Amino acid sequence: MKNKKIVCYGSGMIGSGWATHFILKGYETVVFDIDTTKTGQAEQIIKKNLLFMQKENVISESEINICIGKLTTTTDVKEAVSGAFFIQENGPENYEIKRKIISDIEKFAPQDAIIASSTSGLLISEIAKDAKNPERIIGAHPYNPPHLIPLVELSGGDKTKNDVLENASKFYKSIDKEPVILKKEALGFISNRLQMALYREVIDLVERGICTYEDVDKACCFGPGLRYALLGPNLIYQLGGGKKGAAGLFSHVGPTIENWWEDMAKWTK
Repeated sequence: MKNKKIVCYGSGMIGSGWATHFILKGYETVVFDIDTTKTGQAEQIIKKNLLFMQKENVISESEINICIGKLTTTTDVKEAVSGAFFIQENGPENYEIKRKIISDIEKFAPQDAIIASSTSGLLISEIAKDAKNPERIIGAHPYNPPHLIPLVELSGGDKTKNDVLENASKFYKSIDKEPVILKKEALGFISNRLQMALYREVIDLVERGICTYEDVDKACCFGPGLRYALLGPNLIYQLGGGKKGAAGLFSHVGPTIENWWEDMAKWTK
């Protein structure tokens, strides 16, 4: 597989982060953008990423040289996507722009190439609705920076084939990512919805005069944040309930928690 080409369409922080990860894993990687200023900036970001990892003794100087040798940049879409087996699209969070990007890619990319959009929460059905081959288009939301944080959330559209999602998941696992596949489309995927639900409560607590923003950060960092670094919320409650698990925990404190929920922020349009 590593002699096959990967394309990063879009060279910003996310695209450059993806490219960093791909070359670190041994893949020939092409970074495309609309002008040489942008691709030049991407090269500098990627080199900076690699130098940071060298400084932290993750990679050696010789490995940096090998990685750089696997990176090319171009402003020619045809040159970029021709012969690619995997295309990581990193355009702006805008349906119209992403549809235009998909159209440009499909003019020259192999029909069996997977097109993975790095959207942080758009619907894949909407991104792919004008595509010639919508069955091979998926959402692949990374956490920033993609070369350091393992999570990638995968979502299909209404015409995406299940085997495309499964193959994408296998590919990401092979390069040491931790993929999760949504069973159905959702705006914001999983992690961003969780983040925003928490932040909605943060704003409400501060606006009601209960605490300061600094208090919130301390409460998270020195409390549940330490747990979340190792355990998810479900496992935390399962362990917290002892022998009876989460069911035992919530049967014990359920009425109290229901009072909390009733008092929490409720925002509607």
